[in-house]
Amino acid sequence: MPPGELYITRVNEVYELSKDALILIKDAQAKGIIHRTPLYRSDTLSSLTNADVYLKLEALQKTGSFKVRGAYNAVTHYINDGVKHVVTASAGNHAQGVAYAAKMYGLKSTIVMPKYTPWIKISNTKKYGAEVILEGQSYYEAEKYATELAKELKAKMIHAYDDPFVIAGQGTIGWEIIEDLKDIDYVIVPVGGGGLISGIASVIKTIKPSTRVIGVQSEVTPSAYLSLKQGRIITVDNTDTIADGIAVKKIGDLTFDIMQNTLDDVVLVSDQEIVNAILILAESAKVIAEGAGAVAVAALLSGKINVKGNVVAIVSGGNIDVTILAKVLYKGLVQTGRLIMLKGLIPDRPGMLAQVTGVLGRLGVNIVEIRHERYNPLIRPNYTEVDIIVEAPPEEGAVDRVIEELSKLGFNFKVEAP
Repeated sequence: MPPGELYITRVNEVYELSKDALILIKDAQAKGIIHRTPLYRSDTLSSLTNADVYLKLEALQKTGSFKVRGAYNAVTHYINDGVKHVVTASAGNHAQGVAYAAKMYGLKSTIVMPKYTPWIKISNTKKYGAEVILEGQSYYEAEKYATELAKELKAKMIHAYDDPFVIAGQGTIGWEIIEDLKDIDYVIVPVGGGGLISGIASVIKTIKPSTRVIGVQSEVTPSAYLSLKQGRIITVDNTDTIADGIAVKKIGDLTFDIMQNTLDDVVLVSDQEIVNAILILAESAKVIAEGAGAVAVAALLSGKINVKGNVVAIVSGGNIDVTILAKVLYKGLVQTGRLIMLKGLIPDRPGMLAQVTGVLGRLGVNIVEIRHERYNPLIRPNYTEVDIIVEAPPEEGAVDRVIEELSKLGFNFKVEAP
């Protein structure tokens, strides 16, 4: 195939399909089936990056993720071909999108999900009427099983990202960004299998070719990053990341072709950087993002991308289990120094702890938790080791003043991470 012909074939195909998908999605939005999600300017992120940062809040989408766009577009298309039963594999968000779309049309849906899938995603998928099968330790294994199952059931397999109608549906996000923001310098997109960024990039690069489109993956599962760097599809093994929604071992053939010809770069972020992004989004934008949904913001906050002008970061999903969210927020507070531990030895006598807590109360320090250790043989007799987890005062030098005041009473405390 001559150079450039693949680009014209694949990118233009998705671009043209996305025009039809936009009509369908707008109709679905008018009927309340799918949301037109807001493009929200974040003052906090703008000040931290010295750019105008806008968040495309797909975490507020029906089913909690952008995935419903591609699923609805694909199911609508395949219904016209006479399909009565759809099968798919998913780590959670595409599953909910397909199950929801199938329910809207009265179709039977069978969803294969990896065994590690968060409970909330399994539960929500079942609520949409799908039959859920847990199979495999990763999306890759679930996909192989679903493909064979679809053949056995004579059902239509709707791939989570390597389907042109799915990709075109995700591309409607690109159209909406263009409608809402005249000048766009950067669009930053989470990348798993590549369906979301392939759809958005096909639209953005066709209409506004000077806009830089940059993908973001977890450094734990860098399948797209390595594939684009090496010029061939690379399969990775590790999927153990908080960004489970983009923990894809192998990107698609179609998405690889599109990404090769449209993306300006792909960067990697750590799980801790993702945790910090989830915390910032919850505090500043009042939006709950799952790990995969927060990676674009993580890339901005960590300085992995140097931006200027108008920047759009896709917050792709918000389906995070509440118990995991609690742990994530706690870790984020610790990492950013918002929660600290005061550790010290005090005489094991009545009133000693009261003196310590009295100092904290007088200085306006909120105590979160207190732990005692009396029986460690390394601790001096008649003393107890006290760990006091507190919310760090926001004023500069406040923690040093706490240590100083405790020292005046003869208590030797030091600051550690909880």
